[in-house]
Amino acid sequence: MKARIKFRKYGVMRFIGHLDVMRYFQKAMRRADIPIAFTSGYSPHMIMSFAQPLGVGVTSDGEYLDIELKESISSEKAVKQLNAVMVEGIDIVSFVQIPEDKKASGMTIVAAAEYKVSFLKSAKSAYETISVRDALSEKGDAERLVHNFLKLDQIMVLKKSKKQEREIDIKPLIYRMEVEGEQLHLFLAAGSEENLKPDLVMEAFFKFLGTTKEETPVHYHRLEVYAKNPNDGKDTDMTQFVSLESLGNLIPEFN
Repeated sequence: MKARIKFRKYGVMRFIGHLDVMRYFQKAMRRADIPIAFTSGYSPHMIMSFAQPLGVGVTSDGEYLDIELKESISSEKAVKQLNAVMVEGIDIVSFVQIPEDKKASGMTIVAAAEYKVSFLKSAKSAYETISVRDALSEKGDAERLVHNFLKLDQIMVLKKSKKQEREIDIKPLIYRMEVEGEQLHLFLAAGSEENLKPDLVMEAFFKFLGTTKEETPVHYHRLEVYAKNPNDGKDTDMTQFVSLESLGNLIPEFN
């Protein structure tokens, strides 16, 4: 049986990198007595994979971890036992059964991610914020600025990887960008094929405005991670995406 764990990451834990989060969950599985399966061989390790690792400093309400179980455990019991051993800064939201097909793994099916961008009073704290309209007031109306940015024929950025640097047009990868309440709301391509991080979008947006991220500090919060909706073939409507959590089923308690 395979299961998908959804968790939140916030507070000081936002400064913990992906490898440390992975080691943390390995210890948490033991402490919570989750019947996780191990690989075979001379050096067995827990069978787990993260859908879309989070960047350092980013908080989130929608992180996902897929694991393989050697025996069943109810969703309610698993969430309770895991939360009992969690440190402040990580909360378990749900625990659901997912198809055993490798093509159904979170790492494989991620297609989009949703973010909230908060504007900060200073770069020293992610908790003291100002509204996007106030932050951009010297440049003009926030809604109009976003509208004009998205009307550009191309939005070129320099995308860096471990092997190379290349200039790409990220406009097709921005599915939605709008002012929502006091923040900016981003809906971006994600996954192994096309992956757009929010800092690249904001870097291009600030360049368009004639400012920099140092002059206008922001904090990124991931709201959710999505897969393509298997029941919807539309290419432009947001209904083409569904959360990774929704693709699983609750595991009942067996007496």
